[in-house]
Amino acid sequence: MDAGTATSLVSARLVDMETGTEPAALVNALVDEYRTRCLWFLRVDWYPATLEDRLRALASIERHGDNAAFQRARALRAWLSRTFKEASAS
Repeated sequence: MDAGTATSLVSARLVDMETGTEPAALVNALVDEYRTRCLWFLRVDWYPATLEDRLRALASIERHGDNAAFQRARALRAWLSRTFKEASAS
């Protein structure tokens, strides 16, 4: 995969976030996609329920996934962190 493809993957996820898709749904979709490769140590029916669980799952996907997984999880984790900080500041 070239850099342009990777960038468009990250950009596509940011567009989803900007359209109002629930963050939990985005994280759950990524968990499903990378469950066998990156989250093999978790139950098959497990989904992150809290912000802390979501951030931990995304960090595992970054650590154990391929480059595309890393970029998608990193973008989503950054967006979740930024959104949480904005919400707690207001």
